[in-house]
Amino acid sequence: MFKKISTLLAVATSLALSVTGCTKAASSDATDKDMTKLTVGEVTHSIFYAPQYAAITQGFFDEEGIEIDLINTQGADKTMAALLSGEVDIGLMGPEASIYVYNKGNDNYAVNFAQLTQKDGSFLVSREKNDNFSFDQLKGKEVLGGRKGGVPEMTLEYVLKKNNLTLGTNTKSGEVNVRTDVKFNVLSGSFAGGEGDYVALFEPAASEIEKQGKGYVVASIGEASGLIDYTTCLLYSSD
Repeated sequence: MFKKISTLLAVATSLALSVTGCTKAASSDATDKDMTKLTVGEVTHSIFYAPQYAAITQGFFDEEGIEIDLINTQGADKTMAALLSGEVDIGLMGPEASIYVYNKGNDNYAVNFAQLTQKDGSFLVSREKNDNFSFDQLKGKEVLGGRKGGVPEMTLEYVLKKNNLTLGTNTKSGEVNVRTDVKFNVLSGSFAGGEGDYVALFEPAASEIEKQGKGYVVASIGEASGLIDYTTCLLYSSD
């Protein structure tokens, strides 16, 4: 267990180094080491996680004797399930997933050991181009927000409440209906298909919607919400 924790700390160090923007080639003797293989499940594949990709491609992990197998698990709930089942060694997701597991009262639970991002990476996309958007324009509108209880959806609700908007399903009275029945990985397709007045999307999905002429980015959720522990690396052990 100590060896595994030491390896994970090396992973965290590599991530921290990548954030600095330094480029560092893998050491020539990396292939001579006994490589420790780790499978990392990321909640989604996005430019938002560029520090992680930089750490992999610039050889930071190789220098520590770590071989990373990165897979896209498509959603925090699925990422946590993969972590608990042992399908992945590390889960990259919102920290809320670990709280839900802990609250079930299990003796073994997921532990957050490194932070990758500190702001929400999603953007609010409208059906109409609007260079003078303000959040009060969401009154009486329907927003596709993602999975209920997920960090993206909770951050969106926080921003709306911060802007004195009332959440609910009665849009005729000016309430903002944040829909949580559309899964994270199909938000873009559902919006393009005509559902909702607005949608919260990560990149590159937001830019792809714009290219299709199906919507326009009007606000950054991260800019509106401020600093939070948004995406973290989690470890689960039954030891």
